[in-house]
Amino acid sequence: MFRKILIANRGEIACRVIRTAHQMGIQCVAVYSDADRDSLHVKMADEAVYLGAAPARDSYLMIDKVIAAAKQTGAEAIHPGYGFLAENSEFVKACDAADLVFIGPPIKAIEAMGSKSAAKIIMENAGVPLVPGYHGKDQSPELIKAEAEKIGYPVLLKATAGGGGKGMRIVEKASDFDEALAAAKREAINGFGDDTMLVEKYLVKPRHVEFQVFCDSQGSGVYLFERDCSVQRRHQKVIEEAPAPGMSEELRAKMGDAALKAAQAIGYVNAGTVEFLLDADDSFFFMEMNTRLQVEHPITEMITGEDLVAWQLKIAAGLPLPKQQKDLAIHGHAFEARIYAEDPDQDFLPATGTLSYLRTPAESRHVRVDTGVLEGDEVSIYYDPMIAKLIVWDTNREAALSRMAQALGEYRIAGVKTNTQFLKRLAEAAPFQNFDVDTGFIERNEDLLFTKKGGSYSPNLLALAALYALLKLDQERQAEAKHSIDPYSPWHGFGGWRLNTDPALSLRFALPGKDEPVDVRVVAKSNSAKNFWTVFVGEHKLLVEGRLTDDRLDAVVNGHHRSIHVADLNNDLTLFTNDEHFNCQWLRPDLDSHEFEEATASLTAPMNGSVVTLLVEAGAAVKKGDSLIVIEAMKMEHTLSAPADGKVAEFFFAAGDLVSQGAELLKFDADEE
Repeated sequence: MFRKILIANRGEIACRVIRTAHQMGIQCVAVYSDADRDSLHVKMADEAVYLGAAPARDSYLMIDKVIAAAKQTGAEAIHPGYGFLAENSEFVKACDAADLVFIGPPIKAIEAMGSKSAAKIIMENAGVPLVPGYHGKDQSPELIKAEAEKIGYPVLLKATAGGGGKGMRIVEKASDFDEALAAAKREAINGFGDDTMLVEKYLVKPRHVEFQVFCDSQGSGVYLFERDCSVQRRHQKVIEEAPAPGMSEELRAKMGDAALKAAQAIGYVNAGTVEFLLDADDSFFFMEMNTRLQVEHPITEMITGEDLVAWQLKIAAGLPLPKQQKDLAIHGHAFEARIYAEDPDQDFLPATGTLSYLRTPAESRHVRVDTGVLEGDEVSIYYDPMIAKLIVWDTNREAALSRMAQALGEYRIAGVKTNTQFLKRLAEAAPFQNFDVDTGFIERNEDLLFTKKGGSYSPNLLALAALYALLKLDQERQAEAKHSIDPYSPWHGFGGWRLNTDPALSLRFALPGKDEPVDVRVVAKSNSAKNFWTVFVGEHKLLVEGRLTDDRLDAVVNGHHRSIHVADLNNDLTLFTNDEHFNCQWLRPDLDSHEFEEATASLTAPMNGSVVTLLVEAGAAVKKGDSLIVIEAMKMEHTLSAPADGKVAEFFFAAGDLVSQGAELLKFDADEE
């Protein structure tokens, strides 16, 4: 077994590998960029080597620097994690040349599966079923379009060197093809340095089912069952589960054997995943093989009781498979939810910022959190915005799903927009609970999953916000009094004294989606030793009392006791209840001019990123909906369109320029009505 390994990655996967390696008595070397100097994976490792600037191309993708770090520290092997260099055959060659063991498959296997078109030819020859499509070398746009029309719309454009949903576009009709192909090729060249495309029939209601395979250098192979990854946004997985619901033993064996056949066709060794599209009639088609450990591998670990990273390390060291197929069995059910810094209500725009407030569910044999961040860490524009993976297990699907919903409610993050509440709504949605699921699940259930802009607000939640504000004011006044030369001065009070009437005061809160702040009138209860107030929210009268301890608010509203948590970031409040996360801003007197700015379809940058291309010339006349400019952030493209008929008077940025969220990108003159 290895004495020391280097992990050529960052974030949660680097932390994940370090945990298992340390349990096996193996020392770990981390690598890091400028953006990751204080990251968790650096702190967990036995030693760490600096690679370079924040952009991955200047650090984590620098093969020579990674190899030098391994040699410098005496590492015997390199674990690539996933992403970055994990499926880069040139990196594997460099490891071999430096006499370093690559903890992954051999070069030939990576090269065989590195091109989706070449992989499909290999699979076809091996007798693995394929989706109808074109995977040829002729890449002329005219031919690809002709092949698409021959297959029949809708079709799926996919970068042959791609992954993670990048370089992919669904094309519904011929008139959309040219723009979709250009965008997919741009994304592919930026993400993988290769814009070779394939086109295949897009199945309307397929499930995405993948099989975890392992092969050793002695020629043995096993599959550790399947994962259903059908719930996706932008072709990226959102919630995965294992085993796949409704999978018969006969179909499982058939698909598992096909997965092993795919692996053996390329002489595979170590961990890999064979991905299939499963149709409603139980027919299945090879989609691709990922020659690495998958993001969602923990749910396989939860249902099998096996440590897949430990398997990887043992096989890379030349040992045989820890178990044979007959020794493997499924126990219970598991889910994984990917916690992302993103805004689901704004087309899943990536978010950046500081994790100013971060609380995770308590871990147990039922709940696991794989993460690479700590409170106070920054989510930057340079890397994937995944914060963590929340994994739950129980004896059956219903119990596991209930645990997932509960754990998502206990995942509390403020300072950065996240998808936790979207995930909770998804886990609680009746169609998902009943497993009415395919790859179009999110689009088909938008009304259940997304919040409605400008919707009504709960008076009870505003009453809780008001109670928090009152208790916070009380704490501040008491602290002032303690350090005052006159601790009994009436100026240290905030009771809202009024002549010949009950004491009263007014609080104001700004809410997302609301143009005007909401006023909350508070009347103090006379002669009460308790923190007890009457709160008026519009026409609603509520009696509130409570206690504030750090971020925990123990409250009673009209006799209903609730314990919640409050993140207070400079008066931007997030109330974390069992059912939802409620955001508002407490407008103190000196902050009355500050209100929420709701994201709109304006021509400002929706996030920090860079300009990919300008789609029209300055001075061009355009129609409403025409594409104007493409912004890229965290490896994903976002196209801004004309809000009305008019003219693009001027662009303020050029291709390649960095832009900050909210920056005005261009001057647009709308036509007069």
